[in-house]
Amino acid sequence: MLNKHLKDIFLHGCQVVFLVGELTIIIKALPGTLSGVVYHARMRSPISKNVSLLFKFYCLAVMTLVAAAYTIALRYTRTSDKELYFSTTAVCITEVIKLLLSVGILAKEAGSLGRFKASLKENVLGSPKELMKLSVPSLVYAVQNNMAFLALSNLDAAVYQVTYQLKIPCTALCTVLMLNRTLSKLQWISVFMLCGGVILVQWKPAQATKVVVEQNPLLGFGAIAVAVLCSGFAGVYFEKVLKSSDTSLWVRNIQMYLSGIVVTLVGVYLSDGAEINEKGFFYGYTYYVWFVIFLASVGGLYTSVVVKYTDNIMKGFSAAAAIVLSTFASVMLFGLQITLTFALGTLLVCVSIYLYGLPRQDTTSIQQGEIASKERVGGV
Repeated sequence: MLNKHLKDIFLHGCQVVFLVGELTIIIKALPGTLSGVVYHARMRSPISKNVSLLFKFYCLAVMTLVAAAYTIALRYTRTSDKELYFSTTAVCITEVIKLLLSVGILAKEAGSLGRFKASLKENVLGSPKELMKLSVPSLVYAVQNNMAFLALSNLDAAVYQVTYQLKIPCTALCTVLMLNRTLSKLQWISVFMLCGGVILVQWKPAQATKVVVEQNPLLGFGAIAVAVLCSGFAGVYFEKVLKSSDTSLWVRNIQMYLSGIVVTLVGVYLSDGAEINEKGFFYGYTYYVWFVIFLASVGGLYTSVVVKYTDNIMKGFSAAAAIVLSTFASVMLFGLQITLTFALGTLLVCVSIYLYGLPRQDTTSIQQGEIASKERVGGV
């Protein structure tokens, strides 16, 4: 087959495109000669390049509002004088809601009940190996989400939001190690700048005068440290799985959330089993708790969309905006007293997030294993 195509090239001069798995191979030639043959091989990206800029901004605007509102609302539910709910059950219910939403979106995407059933049968029920693969980020995300509850029980929302940006250097390291990508000098400078900003914020943590519950800032910072490690690894792992195949985003979400429900249920009864048997699964739940769960569910789905369709610059602006919104809300709701070190640290973090995203790179396809283009201009 290949010899026949090469013969056609020699006689007529043409362009032949071969699709080999994820590779697109293009061969061009002039009529009557193989002189000037250009060989080009590249990885085919499964993602459309024509995603609307307006759609990207819409996703990131929602992500910004959800991230800020989630942090503030969760902080409120963990520091109010009402009966404290079990955070492990909230994480579990969040996974269930995300699964139901993903199933609904996949059904709409499929267009018919038959195609929807076929997709579930092929990619979920008939793919235990893929389910096991997605159980890895499910477990890590479960730990991360529980650490977020612990951190916001002991740190102000604004302090948490700034410190949580340590996920950027952690994600950068995982990206270098797991996806074989490289960071520019400016990105490395921004990483160290961000760490310096977080140190300033934590040096003399801003105090919230309206919060009366006992807090342990050291425990809160330890919880954030675990959360950012989990965020970095799980985010890059899921990105690698998501962008390495043509499988629907919502199929991947269903695979991950199924595993997540199992993992979080085990966590519920290992961590709070005795008390849950005594007080009930939904002990301490209020409208505010359900609002937090809703925000966590929506935020989880939008995170998947953002990973697939946006770049670092847009995500950086979103994170910086969420920090600013959380700070204003903390001042008004919790009586946060802004210190000089907090203000300087927050400014450093926001600037570093912007600088980190400046090198415009293609983040919509994995660079690992990509075959570089090669041109051969000399004659045979």
